[in-house]
Amino acid sequence: TQEYEKEYADYSKKLIDLRREAKVGGNFFVEPEAKLLFVVRIKGIIKMSPKPRKVLQLLRLRQLHNGVFLKVNKPILQMLKLVQPYVTYGYPSLKTVKELVYKRGFGKVNKQRIPISDNSIISDKLGSHGIYGMEDLIHEVYTVGPHFKQATNFLWPFKLSAPRGGFKCKRHGYCEMKGGDWGNREEAMNDLVSRMN
Repeated sequence: TQEYEKEYADYSKKLIDLRREAKVGGNFFVEPEAKLLFVVRIKGIIKMSPKPRKVLQLLRLRQLHNGVFLKVNKPILQMLKLVQPYVTYGYPSLKTVKELVYKRGFGKVNKQRIPISDNSIISDKLGSHGIYGMEDLIHEVYTVGPHFKQATNFLWPFKLSAPRGGFKCKRHGYCEMKGGDWGNREEAMNDLVSRMN
């Protein structure tokens, strides 16, 4: 875990240094592309056409306020485009990932939802991929490592609460002029998740 802490700290320090360099030199600093998404379903099942319903099933978002970690790639973004009005998503911080996994992390063991009360549950399922405990699991998810797929598949979709203070307006997109909720909220996702966790 200390290795991981050092790795996270080094990475954030490197970004800060690069931003400062760019500022001093009067250049633009292009932020690194996000690799990890956290997607939450914000719409129920009433009046939903078959295609979005199927896509939400494939994303394992079968219930209202379910959340999953996804890798940022072209097929996933295409799928999200199809279900934009039913979900909201963004780029989770390390703190968000940790809080979700520690507080609401359940594992899938024999197709059952089991609370991760012990590292042995993780090592039994994912030990063959070099993931032996909570911190390994968080590191694999946050850095989108080579066994990201197995790690997220092991994690049962997160069942979150309705956000404290409520949504703004679920009918409208987050990026619209009047403001709303569905769609990509990038870094602001961390605030929403903290209210739902």
